[in-house]
Amino acid sequence: MQLLSPANWKDYELLDSGNFEKLERFGKQITIRPEPQAVWSPVLPMKEWEKLAHVKFVPKSSSSGDWQKLKRDALERWTISYGLPDGKSISLRLGLTSFKHVGVFPEQAVNWDFIYSSIREMKTPKPKFLNLFAYTGGATLAARAAGADTTHVDSIKQVVTWANENMQLSNLDNIRWMVDDALKFVKKEQRRGNFYNGIILDPPAYGHGPNGEKWKLEENINEMVHSVVQLLDPKEHFLILNAYSLGFSALILENLFREQKQSLETGELFLKAKHDGVLPLGVFGRLKNF
Repeated sequence: MQLLSPANWKDYELLDSGNFEKLERFGKQITIRPEPQAVWSPVLPMKEWEKLAHVKFVPKSSSSGDWQKLKRDALERWTISYGLPDGKSISLRLGLTSFKHVGVFPEQAVNWDFIYSSIREMKTPKPKFLNLFAYTGGATLAARAAGADTTHVDSIKQVVTWANENMQLSNLDNIRWMVDDALKFVKKEQRRGNFYNGIILDPPAYGHGPNGEKWKLEENINEMVHSVVQLLDPKEHFLILNAYSLGFSALILENLFREQKQSLETGELFLKAKHDGVLPLGVFGRLKNF
């Protein structure tokens, strides 16, 4: 089992975590946000957190809240960049949302590197890549920057629009945007006989499709995995599954993939804090055949 964390990302830094919160730097803006896995005590005192931070998220319910501005120069929207393995970069527009997110899951950068490098290694002239539960498109941008014919699927129209903004900021084009339920889209692609050389799925613990379709990780992930593997190009492919849910083990992913007679890597994603400590942020499984 591997433990993976982003390295050399100049525009992102986990500064500290604890007391169910995390202190992060995105570019020049520092945020305080809830983090359910940070059950320990922080290294820095809370007064120091609030002295450093520009904004703090204050929950109103389990799914929404407000941002409290702690400095006069706090930003509602701003842009950061991420350097891919060979010197290319992608840009991401960030923003303060009512559901605590800012538009990027920083730990996913390790998967962006894997996607970019894997596509560049392939013998297929123009590999096809599919991003499911695609959010604002970090993986989508990495695949397109590597030259893949890329499809981006998310159930929320506003998020797909946000990802399109990121494409333009990154000076990329020709991404296929789909507002659809991920499982329904996969089944339609099966019926069409379509195949992909690379697929990533990063499903939430709970979610809804555009027409009210219900998603619950524990109930739907087995069907999703069985369906997704049918879309993998038999000659050359990779598949990444992320799972961020309290109590979800990498061993679960090993069991989900045990029917696949090919190379499987599993492990955890984490962020290393500047002021000591590590923050676990989900498990992953990767199949690779090329």
